[in-house]
Amino acid sequence: MSYINELLFGYYPYLALMIFVVGSWARYDRDQYTWKAGSSQMLDKKGFRMASNLFHIGVIFIIFGHLVGLLTPHAVYEVFMTSATKQMIAMVAGGFAGILALWGGILLLQRRLNNPRVRASSSKGDILVLSMLVAQAGLGLLTLIPSMQHLDGSVMLELAAWAQGIVTFQSDAASHLEGVSIIYKLHIFLGLSLFVVFPFTRLVHVLSVPVKYFARSYQIVRQRG
Repeated sequence: MSYINELLFGYYPYLALMIFVVGSWARYDRDQYTWKAGSSQMLDKKGFRMASNLFHIGVIFIIFGHLVGLLTPHAVYEVFMTSATKQMIAMVAGGFAGILALWGGILLLQRRLNNPRVRASSSKGDILVLSMLVAQAGLGLLTLIPSMQHLDGSVMLELAAWAQGIVTFQSDAASHLEGVSIIYKLHIFLGLSLFVVFPFTRLVHVLSVPVKYFARSYQIVRQRG
């Protein structure tokens, strides 16, 4: 079990990140015309706006919450907040964002599977990645169950130590996850797997920040004489 833990949470993170970086670069270099979200809103607008907004708002909050929560060293916030307080904030805020993401994701997945027009224009990758995101949101909410059993923040510190160990190339990073609940491990594994499929799906549009849009030239439109 120790070997599997090291394989999944010591080596797999680097493999996933390598595929993410190299795959994204290769796709942008070779297939820029496929680098898009491929919105299906034009096919059927019914319920799309609400589902999409719920999903994206929830996901954005979750991503930034995970980045801040996992990668902020304990010494930075311990002067004004205990680990128990931080965990409670994470549970409440993350739980709310998770509900939004799961609710919106289920609506989007149901629409993609059950709407004939949307289904016809959907690739297997579209359905796969949306299913993975919905499952990930569900697993994230399920982590609240074991979190309620250790409100002192001790496990949260172990999760943060693992994440910080990975980004700083610590050889013993995986050891921090040996004693945590299987739900956390499934959540982390699926999250890493999203990095693996990222370059091959519509998720690449996340990297397309329209920076040049704000510095664009004005379009001159003349009225007909």
